[in-house]
Amino acid sequence: MSFHAVILAGGSGTRFWPLSRAKRPKQFLALATQRTLIAETFARVEPIAHAVWVVCGKDHLDAVQREVPKAQVIVEPMARNTAPAIALACRAVERADPGATIAILPSDHHIGRPDDFRAALQAAARAADGGDLVTIGIRPTRAETGYGYLRRGAQRPDGSYAVDAFVEKPDAATAGKYLRDPAYSWNAGIFVFRADAMLDALGRHGFSGDFESMPSISIDYGVMEKEPRIAMVPGDFGWSDVGSFAALPEVRALDDRGNAVSGDAVVVDSDDCVVLAEGGRLVAAVGLSGFCIVDAGDAVLVVPRDRAQDVRAVVEALKKQGRGDKL
Repeated sequence: MSFHAVILAGGSGTRFWPLSRAKRPKQFLALATQRTLIAETFARVEPIAHAVWVVCGKDHLDAVQREVPKAQVIVEPMARNTAPAIALACRAVERADPGATIAILPSDHHIGRPDDFRAALQAAARAADGGDLVTIGIRPTRAETGYGYLRRGAQRPDGSYAVDAFVEKPDAATAGKYLRDPAYSWNAGIFVFRADAMLDALGRHGFSGDFESMPSISIDYGVMEKEPRIAMVPGDFGWSDVGSFAALPEVRALDDRGNAVSGDAVVVDSDDCVVLAEGGRLVAAVGLSGFCIVDAGDAVLVVPRDRAQDVRAVVEALKKQGRGDKL
């Protein structure tokens, strides 16, 4: 079996402003280790992949080539969603290596146990050998309302499971029920399939034309939720989508009071804070609890950890003010 990895790096998220900017989105930040998230993604999968591909926009081509110089790069003609990006990648891989199996990986997630992650990908590749489209379901560790879920059905002879349903993001009470029910897993957006099988499914759901004419929709909505032959392989490998500054304590070393600190920072009598002094000057925090303080040099963010997702509102405000120099 020929196994290829495709890293989707077309995102331009706003939840890590002021560190992330239009030319340097989240995947190009070193949020969890000394390497950028996309470099970590490449390093995790390279040991088991015949080839590693990256799909990105033209604005990020230079950054991709700098961070993962050994990857084969596919440049999207325009910004679209994941279904067109995956169609573009499947066509490229199928031309280069007919019959190959592909793993689709987000470029901006963190994996705490790479060996377990690679084992899950290999199990998913075996499950996809007969033509099924396979997703990796993450064992929930909290009642998370920000993720979609998978509901698994009967176990199959190869150890994978049928997928009974893709479940939308739940409210808090429902998420609590899912946490207690082993049938439910987080949908992390990690997929494995034969390139020809996905191309067939894409064609049947309106993604057979030119890239520019394809619907701009996610692979979940555009294909996976509509297909009858979907399988799930459970995954438990220390996964985090590193969704905001508030998530950094999950993936970084902490001091003895639970603070995630980097750069030239002094943190005194404070608990459960994120203090990132990335702007080349001293940042001091005293007597704080549950705050994020981020100095990017030309901009400083201060926000309660429980409102870290609202950073995107700052980006919208800057857009309305015409402050493109800070975006």
